[in-house]
Amino acid sequence: MAVVELSSRPSTLDVYSRAVLSALPVVGASGDSLPDDTVVLRGLRVDPDNLAGYTKVCGLRFGDTLPLTYPFTLTFPVVMKLMVSKGFPFPAVGSVHAENVIEQLRPVSVTEPLDLRVHAENLREHRKGLLVDLVSEISVGREPVWRQTSSFLRRQRTSLSDQPKPEPKAEEIPPVPTSTLRVDQKTIDRYASISGDRNPIHVSRLGAKAFGFPRPIAHGMWSAAAALRAVEGRIPSHATYSVRFGKPVLLPATVNLYAARAAAGWDLALRDPKKGYPHLTATLR
Repeated sequence: MAVVELSSRPSTLDVYSRAVLSALPVVGASGDSLPDDTVVLRGLRVDPDNLAGYTKVCGLRFGDTLPLTYPFTLTFPVVMKLMVSKGFPFPAVGSVHAENVIEQLRPVSVTEPLDLRVHAENLREHRKGLLVDLVSEISVGREPVWRQTSSFLRRQRTSLSDQPKPEPKAEEIPPVPTSTLRVDQKTIDRYASISGDRNPIHVSRLGAKAFGFPRPIAHGMWSAAAALRAVEGRIPSHATYSVRFGKPVLLPATVNLYAARAAAGWDLALRDPKKGYPHLTATLR
């Protein structure tokens, strides 16, 4: 792999300008394989004001260490920088975050300088389109402290498109949720500003409709962070948080949050309060 060193954190405005351009049919993403580049950013410092805004909009506590999901916002501009690079196999704009796995190796202090590395791997077909993994790693000096694999889906026809849908697994849904969350466009606009994730499917009614959604949808990683409020203060130092995103949360919405103890941690879910289908299912181990 070729290493691409960044001198500063990419501008999300510049990255999204490139992302919108890559989504145009005349230009478009034209590659049929993933770039070999590993994008590196060294010595990144956390902005305490940004962190405070993040914890507030996600309903988490502000403290001396980073919430489990917060480093996603630090790596996101670098991930986008790679996804809008020349030859990437599909446009970043309109892509859907399908799954996410975070491994925290130890708590990360707000004051520590962080080195980030991002690469893409495992381009594959799915019944609903193309999937790709964006792998982000954070270290302090030579010590790895946090790792994430984000799987993004580009909706399109593939050789698997005509396969039958898998039979849904029978689930026992607890009758009483741990809590109920309310999310509206104002909340998601604030999250978009803080996280830098201004994908039109989240912040624009017209943008959402252009990609097949009747209304803007909540960010998957806002949902993943908000779900952790149910177990805050009980997350171990070394933890793996695996999230699968289900039906999008169409704004505005009320969702039920469920948290149940498991043998090695917690099972979490966000569900529609009337029909019970999952917006998010997750394990914390």
